Amino acid sequence: MLVALCLVVVCATARASDPGCPDAQLFSGKLITDICWACLFPVRIAGMPIGGGRVPAGASDQPLCSCPDTLGVPHPGMTIGMWEPARIVELTAAPGCSPALGGIRLPLGSRRLLGTEGKGAYNTDDIAFHHYHWYAFPLLILLDLFFEDRCNADALMDFDILYLSELDPTWNSAELAFFVNPEAAWLANPVALAACLADGAAATAGSPIDELFWCAGTWGHLYPFTGVQPSLGSLPRETSLDAARSLAALHRRGLARRTMGADAACGAPIDPFIKKSQYQLSMFYPLPETQRAHVIGESTFRWGEWRSIPGPGEHHLYLLWRWNDCCLSVF
Repeated sequence: MLVALCLVVVCATARASDPGCPDAQLFSGKLITDICWACLFPVRIAGMPIGGGRVPAGASDQPLCSCPDTLGVPHPGMTIGMWEPARIVELTAAPGCSPALGGIRLPLGSRRLLGTEGKGAYNTDDIAFHHYHWYAFPLLILLDLFFEDRCNADALMDFDILYLSELDPTWNSAELAFFVNPEAAWLANPVALAACLADGAAATAGSPIDELFWCAGTWGHLYPFTGVQPSLGSLPRETSLDAARSLAALHRRGLARRTMGADAACGAPIDPFIKKSQYQLSMFYPLPETQRAHVIGESTFRWGEWRSIPGPGEHHLYLLWRWNDCCLSVF
């Protein structure tokens, strides 16, 4: 991991002192102070929850389980479920800017890919556009805390770059995104859009509706999977919608897995449609959420309308938590 980070630094076109690309200080004391450690709970062991917190409706409630080994021999065990800090997603209007990597600029784009937060307060026709970067962030493994190998659904062990929107031509083009996700055509109708009102109310209450996979609650609509969206003058809402859209796009491409449910206890299957209740987010930068996490679509007036600072604080980093059900074999 250190070698990879050194190569990134060598290839960077600017140093961390760049005022347009701040350092989020991800690997510092903030790793302890700016993480919502209470969001790990509840931990469900053999069907019994330990600690308070929300358990998603689709989580496994089976106390016992059995998983086959490579020879097909079943091994009995007990089910363990918990919220796992698994990813970092950063949203930035500056192409190549990476606050998570110390504020360096990666050689990934030019002014042609420059984003904007929009100015909805002055011109309702303005749009917002942010680039996203996904990083593997298995925090429990990085800190050498208890985490069973079988529970590591994607076998990622280090902090790694997973996806960069600057390299994705569909992220800034709704037309190209349509050819990748043609279901957007039949979701663009008044009935489907009106259904998102129910998802917004449910998400603000803490339980997004998984069946409405095209909705992102009060943040807007998940389709199309692009970073172009109408500006409402709220950076937390805009960056949150971009994070949700990018996560939904990764699921659609088979790059994200479902880790929730009894059938995911022995191995996380690929799910082309996002299960929103499997995830929750907590802001890490610029103003961290340390007391609670929020679900996809939850109103920003409850958790983050004020979590934006003009200038360097307009770049946002979110920690993605996913519910992980796994079968811990007895032998």
